[in-house]
Amino acid sequence: MRLSKRYIMKNKRLYPYLYCFFALFILLDAPAARSQNEAYAKGVFITQQHDSMPYRLLAPQSLKSGKKYPLVLFLHGAGERGSDNESQLRNGGTVFTNPVAREQYPCFVLFPQLGVKDYWSLAKRPAQGYKGANPLPKEVPITKHLQTVKALLDKVIAENPVDESRIYIIGISMGAIATYDMVYRFPDRFAAAVAICGATNIARMQELGGKTAFRLYHGDIDDVIPVRYSREAYEALHRKGRKVEYIEVYGAGHNAWHPAFNRPDFLSWLFKQKR
Repeated sequence: MRLSKRYIMKNKRLYPYLYCFFALFILLDAPAARSQNEAYAKGVFITQQHDSMPYRLLAPQSLKSGKKYPLVLFLHGAGERGSDNESQLRNGGTVFTNPVAREQYPCFVLFPQLGVKDYWSLAKRPAQGYKGANPLPKEVPITKHLQTVKALLDKVIAENPVDESRIYIIGISMGAIATYDMVYRFPDRFAAAVAICGATNIARMQELGGKTAFRLYHGDIDDVIPVRYSREAYEALHRKGRKVEYIEVYGAGHNAWHPAFNRPDFLSWLFKQKR
């Protein structure tokens, strides 16, 4: 099905120059990013089954008595896996810690980190990758990693002044696959979901419960997770009457999170959503 032009990011000729700018900005601003990421407190969550998961947690700069705040759960991609409790902030950490965002959108932000050989939603990476038939099954038990994420999320909510009508989930790449998975399994938990360069089993989107709002991003030349996955997810959600927006980034490969994070309305759209 052909998508309406309004769902495709404009300024096609400008995009390659913008991407070079984003890449240069990231390199030049690395020290500032490290400084901003220090605002995230470090922790290690241990389950009753003795599984552990490192995480970083950002809190509002000041907590007002009686006020509750939104919470964002951010699921990183495969390149940020590890045990250093640092790498998961590489893509997305400064979105919430830059001074403007801290002032305009006080919130809690949770960045768990997955082990270097693990996958959020799958036992292992599909042998054929994502370029052939959709390798994501509709019915499969939740992984222990997402069980741990859900338990950690519940703990953070219970221990902090969180507005439970404004809990959001963002994922990139492997984390975007897990974003769809979490919303499918816990349809009444999230007010909004942002999936960037992700994929899902379309039957799940056709049967999805709850009222989570979606915004999907994908690069049109993604050679890791093809763009058709986000197009199909958008169409399935749109046909179901869900609140969904799809932004396809012309000229972007498997890195559409850079232009996505730099959109002026990235955070404003997110924090407008309420369950």
